[in-house]
Amino acid sequence: MSDALPTLYLPHGGGPCFFMDWTMGPRETWDRMGAWLGGIAATLPAKPRALLVISAHWEQPVATVTSAAQPPLVYDYSGFPPHTYELTWPAAGDPVLAARVRELLSGAGIESGEDTTRGLDHGTFVPLKLTFPDAEVPTVQLSLQQGLDPAAHLAIGRALSPLRREGVFIVGSGMSYHNMRGFGRDSSLAESQRFDAWLAQAVALPQAERADRLTQWQGGPAARECHPREEHLLPLMVCAGAAGPDAGARTFHDRVMGVEVSAHRFG
Repeated sequence: MSDALPTLYLPHGGGPCFFMDWTMGPRETWDRMGAWLGGIAATLPAKPRALLVISAHWEQPVATVTSAAQPPLVYDYSGFPPHTYELTWPAAGDPVLAARVRELLSGAGIESGEDTTRGLDHGTFVPLKLTFPDAEVPTVQLSLQQGLDPAAHLAIGRALSPLRREGVFIVGSGMSYHNMRGFGRDSSLAESQRFDAWLAQAVALPQAERADRLTQWQGGPAARECHPREEHLLPLMVCAGAAGPDAGARTFHDRVMGVEVSAHRFG
């Protein structure tokens, strides 16, 4: 799919971490990740006409898209400095793209919905404020489907694959390690490294093997220690499904708050 935009699963950090003085560890904890996020746009073969972002922070009974023309921001974090609740990222919505997403899902036999009032949560606006600081690319957010079935999310991605040839950059926003009790724990680094290495190998497999491996992700080493609940991993499944036969690879990794975290790109 050489004429298509890639798909990308990225780590979105901790709350508004890139836009504050970090005090829960070294001041520079998020610097490398922030710099990497800021360089993503320059690696794309063309500027996207729109973004479709699958955020770990929104779950609905069926796959649901935001369809507001001017979506607000959802400051769905707590305990951070007051100015982080005044961050702006005024990307327009794209009701036409929202309708196209639903059309593709329907064509694949996947039930969907739309939300005309919901805004963009921090899984979307926090990392993309670095990637597209001018907020010039229209953005639609897609929810996870309750039940968190990896096969269902791979199927959602497969249905949405045509968007890549329509100028849409599909972004999965989560964290490859997400155990809130594990950050900083003595055993967590080794656990995260084992799972991260397994995940990198799975992503790099041919399409059918990759899907099989990701569907069975709980069999990976220390999988449940890294993801007691899998909502931060499932955006990867949508990106992998949308990749079709395109190869996947780990394109960024770093150690933050005592654990290994990574990003994965397809195409």
